[in-house]
Amino acid sequence: FADLVLETWDLHCDRNGREHRTADMGCKQLVVRRGQPFTITLRFSGRGYEEGVDKLSFNVETGPCPSETSGTSSHFVMTDCPEESCWSAVIQQQDGESLSVSLCSPPNARIGRYSMTLETCTDYQGSSYQIGDFILLFNPWHPEDTVFMRDENERREYVLSQHGLIYQGTCDYIFSIPWNFGQFEDDILAICLNMLDINPKHLRDQNRDCSRRNDPVYIGRVVSAMVNCNDEDRGVLFGRWDNSYEDGMSPMAWIGSVDILKRWKNFGCQPVKYGQCWVFAAVACTVMRCLGIPSRVVTNYNSAHDTNANLTIDRYINEKGQQERYSWDKIWNFHCWVESWMARPDLAAGYDGWQVLDPTPQEKSEGVYCCGPAPVKAIKEGDMLLKYDIPFIFAEVNADVVYWVVQGDGMQKQSIRSSDVGKYISTKSVGRDSREDITHNYKYPEGSEEERAVFEKAEHQKKSIGEEDEGLHLRIKVSEGANKGSDFDVFAVVNNNTDEERVCRVTLCARATSHNGTLGPQCGLTDPVDIDIEPRAEKRVPLRILYEEYRDKLTQDNLIKVVALLNDHQTGDIIVAVRDIYVENPPIKIRILGEPMQNRKLVAEISLVNPLAVPLNGCVFVVEGTGLTEGQLVKELEEPVEPQAEAKFRMDLMPRLSGLQKLMVDFESDQLTGVKGYRNVIIAPQPM
Repeated sequence: FADLVLETWDLHCDRNGREHRTADMGCKQLVVRRGQPFTITLRFSGRGYEEGVDKLSFNVETGPCPSETSGTSSHFVMTDCPEESCWSAVIQQQDGESLSVSLCSPPNARIGRYSMTLETCTDYQGSSYQIGDFILLFNPWHPEDTVFMRDENERREYVLSQHGLIYQGTCDYIFSIPWNFGQFEDDILAICLNMLDINPKHLRDQNRDCSRRNDPVYIGRVVSAMVNCNDEDRGVLFGRWDNSYEDGMSPMAWIGSVDILKRWKNFGCQPVKYGQCWVFAAVACTVMRCLGIPSRVVTNYNSAHDTNANLTIDRYINEKGQQERYSWDKIWNFHCWVESWMARPDLAAGYDGWQVLDPTPQEKSEGVYCCGPAPVKAIKEGDMLLKYDIPFIFAEVNADVVYWVVQGDGMQKQSIRSSDVGKYISTKSVGRDSREDITHNYKYPEGSEEERAVFEKAEHQKKSIGEEDEGLHLRIKVSEGANKGSDFDVFAVVNNNTDEERVCRVTLCARATSHNGTLGPQCGLTDPVDIDIEPRAEKRVPLRILYEEYRDKLTQDNLIKVVALLNDHQTGDIIVAVRDIYVENPPIKIRILGEPMQNRKLVAEISLVNPLAVPLNGCVFVVEGTGLTEGQLVKELEEPVEPQAEAKFRMDLMPRLSGLQKLMVDFESDQLTGVKGYRNVIIAPQPM
């Protein structure tokens, strides 16, 4: 027999991409998922493959120093009975000189870039052919993969969906912003793989790093560290919280991860300025979904940052409700992290499923700014010693806040009620634009037997008392319409839950604040008011918050913190109530003109009314949406937008993908920043 000579080959990128759900990656190379077969066709010249005469075998290799022992290299021969635990090649069909071969990786293979060689052997004469590169990803569709997820709707949302919602605001005013994850956009996969290749663990020991890339726990920890740059590890984002963002992009201005990851790549892996928690979390979510690990962004309201890990956050205020001394421990009005879905074979049974990864740089873990993966189940059970970082996250959802009132004579008095930490833990619902509350995954019901047992295990005595039935009760209410540009009222509402008349003194103080709990200047204060309340009655003390007072004090977070203090003359108790008020931006209106169809022009009309009493200068609209726009579309307005006037423009879109897509808009100007809007658009498939 003459030698078997390979003439051409076809990796069937499109067909394999469709079957492996990677076709949207639009890359011109083969991208497949582990544990699932893919087909290639070999075409020989002169004669076809003869069974029994020709021997065919393959080599696949990943990483800079591939070896069989570290699982980064495999040599396997064509066989009729493949084994699931290793790489295999099976003949699918033969047609003259062409041969279709089905290749399959084991479901625990290392992910990443692979090169593939074919070796032919006839009568001990052999040839070797480099037949191209491919990329291997995690496979949530495969029951043996550690990231396997059973429900197809969940896989669609947490692996395949390229857009979503991130919850922000305050626990009393929850709203969402749209986000373009864009994990299948051009270049994003290459950027994510490059991130793994420049991480410090890889640079320290390339072989060990590549050999651990079969483990989503390891990958999650690397990604959590690489999304921030606090370790000078060429990380993606630079965090900043002080409202001075002139030399970069304000964290409020981003509407997607693609722009950030592409900037990072184009700047030679220099950190992109600036991020805050939801930006860190959203970028990490993009990277994890891109690699095939089901992931979602989660928001925790009233999130505690407990630096000394005693599960108590002490706040000192004076009798006017003003902060008395700086505290490193902070309460963020909300904090975002990522949950990724994976098994935890490194732990005892029972901890598989959602794991917390928090890429926002807060505390070091094993010497590096990263956090997780921490099983959500372990947080709920108070299992503080399990890997990784449970105590820190447990505090974020369970710490006590104790207010100390420093009186004129220097005496400190503990307030009898503390605010609640870890409220309304939220994520986008599967397949719908509504909020799913997942607090029950993190905590047992308040006051339950189980909660008490968990706190005992965590060595935490809960100091805060539930709602008091007897005595005086204090809360803060906001009038309708805390809109930017308007004045609005807040009220201290006092209830007398006793059968006798009570006399008390009430003070209200309002200050601009930022999302991580740092207080700014005062923008409202009442003189102390003495009130007497009939038995079982309610009284209100108003504070009017004026636009001219808060206009120049508000940060881009649009937050005002109101503190109310009540001195009960009868008992001497001091009661504190605190509420964060979100000052609302105006809405962005989006109209779609024409029939939305794949590869056919579509027009969007986008508008916003200036609610302020002053003109808006330097107005810019930024529009993006995977499958709807090529990258970002930026529209700068030449003229200022006068008070109460409408800024309006039209833009052409060319939808590339069919199905449900999101068009997202961000508006920036000198006086209004980070204004967001989105519109769902259902694109009909192109007629065949």
